[in-house]
Amino acid sequence: MTLWWQQLVLVMLGGALGAGARYWLGGALLRQFGSGIPYGTLAANLIGSFAVGFLAIWLEGRGPQALYWRAFLIVGVLGALTTYSALMLECLLMARSQRSELLLGYLGGSLAAGLLLVWAGAKFAAMLRPAY
Repeated sequence: MTLWWQQLVLVMLGGALGAGARYWLGGALLRQFGSGIPYGTLAANLIGSFAVGFLAIWLEGRGPQALYWRAFLIVGVLGALTTYSALMLECLLMARSQRSELLLGYLGGSLAAGLLLVWAGAKFAAMLRPAY
């Protein structure tokens, strides 16, 4: 029997790890590439897109323990790592700054690459997953 509070604890633990990873990644890419484009959010969203596509397929048919892995990895870690609200905020900030010419390319590229990577992650997991 799946206990909701066990999944809640896993979501919270995963969320702490995902948020920490996003903070670290954002800082590392800011130091490496500067503030011209928000590379941290872009990288987090693209990594997360691939990972969620992969995990969604990889965890299919894995039994009751898959619910716990989904709670921890998909809802917790990836939910905190990736962020639509940060993407939208950064688009607003770009629109209001001298980087407004980058806005449509950044937003369109983020969405297109995210869609491509979620599909690629799912296909990769399907290739690796043993047939049942």
